[in-house]
Amino acid sequence: MAVILGIESSCDETSASICIDGEIKSNIIAGQAIHANYGGVVPELASRAHQQNIIPTVDQAILEAKVNKNDIDAVAFTRGPGLLGALLVGTSFAKGFALARNVPLIEVNHMQAHILAHFIDEPKPAFPFLCLTVSGGHTQIVLVKDYFEMEVLGQTLDDAAGEAFDKTAKIMNLPYPGGPLIDKYAQLGNADAFQFPEPQIRGLDFSFSGLKTAILYMIQAEEKKDAQFLENNLYDVCASVQGRVVSILLNKLKQAAKQTGIKRIAIAGGVSANSGLRSTLNELGDKLGWTVFIPKFEYCTDNAAMIAIAGYHKFLKADFVDQGVAPLARMHV
Repeated sequence: MAVILGIESSCDETSASICIDGEIKSNIIAGQAIHANYGGVVPELASRAHQQNIIPTVDQAILEAKVNKNDIDAVAFTRGPGLLGALLVGTSFAKGFALARNVPLIEVNHMQAHILAHFIDEPKPAFPFLCLTVSGGHTQIVLVKDYFEMEVLGQTLDDAAGEAFDKTAKIMNLPYPGGPLIDKYAQLGNADAFQFPEPQIRGLDFSFSGLKTAILYMIQAEEKKDAQFLENNLYDVCASVQGRVVSILLNKLKQAAKQTGIKRIAIAGGVSANSGLRSTLNELGDKLGWTVFIPKFEYCTDNAAMIAIAGYHKFLKADFVDQGVAPLARMHV
């Protein structure tokens, strides 16, 4: 029996999970509400909150999984990418726990873990498959050949999709985090009410900075004519913004599927919780004969279950690191 403790601390969620023989037994997440006061994640405050949260979060994960600390066979942790100070808290805890218990350490790439979240529950995709990985910091189309053999086919040249949602929400004076609010309001609006441009980027890469600028200019122009424009059209603006972001993502994904001939299509990352993206992908999959894989909501945003499942597959290969390991703010898939 293999019992893996997973630790996630790449941004503003402190999370711990227990995986036993590939089955997730607990997945505890402690958020950080303080960042709402600043309209975005403040790295120093995130690091301090991780220090406060990590011990009770791990204790709760172990308690819920009904195991003992002495039962843990290895500790998997997010090495990167992410905020360096936040990563340092999780890495230091993992190293200390592993050293005290004399068990191996397993480093996990955060972006690979988002993709491997698809191996927590059934149905699990067969290799190879394409995964659209979309979050606040990353937007990538990844060709997944095996658990840890992945190739980035396309990625954003500037803002990530989640960043575009959050920055647009800030333009509209919505509280942080604004992405989920745009999704909520979009369900009440008309996606065809306002037309925003789709960036003409060659290949499979993305760009969202121009879209963000177009949204800003449109709102400013409309507010000059009507000071109550946003108040009266909030739902339609949100629906139109979401519709354009989703179309940008799925048009590139459609192009990647055509180029590779692969019809097993997955999404991952925080933005994969977006209802518009999930529903439109399912519709597109039905139309094009794709087999679509969409993770449960709890495994979309940053969580330790995905770290634990990635750690489990590395444990099977005895892919360990020593106590000299250090966090990395940047890591490639």
